[in-house]
Amino acid sequence: MKKPRYKRILLKLSGEALSGKQGFGIDFNITRAVATDLALIAKSGIELGVVIGGGNIFRGRNIPKDSIDRATADYMGMTATIMNAIALQAEIEQCGAHCRVLTAISMKEVAEDYIRRQAKSHLKDGKIVIFAAGTGNPYFTTDTAAALRALEVGAEVLLKATTSVDGVYTSDPNTKGKKKPKKLQQITFHGALTKRIKVMDSTAFSLCMDNKLPIIIFKYKPGALAKIVAGETIGTIVK
Repeated sequence: MKKPRYKRILLKLSGEALSGKQGFGIDFNITRAVATDLALIAKSGIELGVVIGGGNIFRGRNIPKDSIDRATADYMGMTATIMNAIALQAEIEQCGAHCRVLTAISMKEVAEDYIRRQAKSHLKDGKIVIFAAGTGNPYFTTDTAAALRALEVGAEVLLKATTSVDGVYTSDPNTKGKKKPKKLQQITFHGALTKRIKVMDSTAFSLCMDNKLPIIIFKYKPGALAKIVAGETIGTIVK
């Protein structure tokens, strides 16, 4: 790996990144491949934090409106992220890297409670830190949790990995039309907010904008993360 551009980064992974083509649950071959990439980054000397989603196990927006309330659904989603975090931790350790899961919802038998100082200490010691259970509060997405944790631990950049698009486009690249969408190498936070870019929620964009934390949006695939931390231009940078 080339000399890294960043010292400390925060990676946001969707739960779907662990499910592979099956679209639901955890594909352990895919999870091992992700863990291998993360272990390689950590072994290069980069301090790596990860926020993981839970959409491969439970997605609150799919619940009928006349069913359980939003807050309950969000708490269910938070517990799904803990399952993903534990699975990813186990695979990372199989790859020979040290890893800790810190959860915003107390589950002492399987993970450490989230404490900011403890998280920074683990990162400084070279451990990969997986932040689970979002912010611990309903009505906040894991995108917002990623922005919050990145700022709390002093990450230099927030890397938003997607499973569908390889950056921000002038229009939806998955929609057929006469005019071909153009991929943007860079966009401002104001532009992302006014254009209502759907690849990340507006609360996360606003939090990063107010605190001048750049975001790189890219499609996750083997080797992409190593190229980004080495300084190569991949995806779209929001700053």
